[in-house]
Amino acid sequence: MGRDRTAFLRALTHRSGFTLLRAARSGGLTRLALLAAAALTAVALLAPHPVLPRRVFDGVVVLDITQSMNTLDTLVDGQPTSRLALAKARLHRALAELPCGARVGWGVFTEYRSYVLLLPLEVCAHYAELSATLDRIDNTMAWAGGSEVSKGLMSALRIAAHIPERPAIVFFTDGHEAPPLRDDFAPVVPDDATNPHGLIVGVGGDALRPIPKFDPTGHPVGVWGPDDVVQAPPQPGWVEQAEPAQHERKVTVGTEHLSSLKQTHLRQLATLAGLRYVRLEPSTDVAELLQDDQAARTRSVPVDVRMPLEVAALLLLVLALGPIRRRTPPVSRT
Repeated sequence: MGRDRTAFLRALTHRSGFTLLRAARSGGLTRLALLAAAALTAVALLAPHPVLPRRVFDGVVVLDITQSMNTLDTLVDGQPTSRLALAKARLHRALAELPCGARVGWGVFTEYRSYVLLLPLEVCAHYAELSATLDRIDNTMAWAGGSEVSKGLMSALRIAAHIPERPAIVFFTDGHEAPPLRDDFAPVVPDDATNPHGLIVGVGGDALRPIPKFDPTGHPVGVWGPDDVVQAPPQPGWVEQAEPAQHERKVTVGTEHLSSLKQTHLRQLATLAGLRYVRLEPSTDVAELLQDDQAARTRSVPVDVRMPLEVAALLLLVLALGPIRRRTPPVSRT
């Protein structure tokens, strides 16, 4: 919007400059400035929205709704909250800040695939629908306990490639793979996901934290334990404990029942898919992030020009009031 307003004011100044100069020579500058200010005010009251090319977000935001996203290692308004709740809160704020003409859709990821809930809609005309749908996204929508993030991302890219407008994909996740990946697993970008564009947004903290467990109705039932999940096979450097008396060997318990933000994994996925990776920090402006060149595109959209018109009218009034005040005779004092 800032660039559009600047261009508009420059054009207005350029066109009106010669007219004002001629009026000034003929002594009609004040009258002309007042008339021009009145005309611009009248036009602004009509709320014009000319269609201009503009760089705006056009994409589907996919939220990871697997149970690791319920881990309480983030803050909203100073209170501990889940990763999913943080992502939703920041997206609500971005939804209110995105410029008219931007288009947002919602999707969810669980198990090994992503699903689109709402195709991209223009944010100003469909704000209520977009906000209400975002409110209703939670972990009770998950239909399985798996969290194969790599496959879920590729599924989202494949879906975007089959939508006619080819929207960007913005994938919010902590990167926690369950079951854990084998060392020799290499994700493959689908052949039909041509020219993918978008972002992977990492959500969560660096320390391993317990993952809350919920029943199918969404009620908490404790946390996941080491025997509740598939643990990764022993890796080099793991400590083995021997019990000579029983001639048995035990491997230390794995950590797959705990969760943290897997930044290295998400950066690798972003590089593989040709996307950009960004961590969701307290200072991250999500609206600005969505307007990033990796997710935005140039589209012809209606632009609200009321503000530049009002500013121009105000400047003309200031220009006109100067000569009027200089011509007003001083009040005599007796």
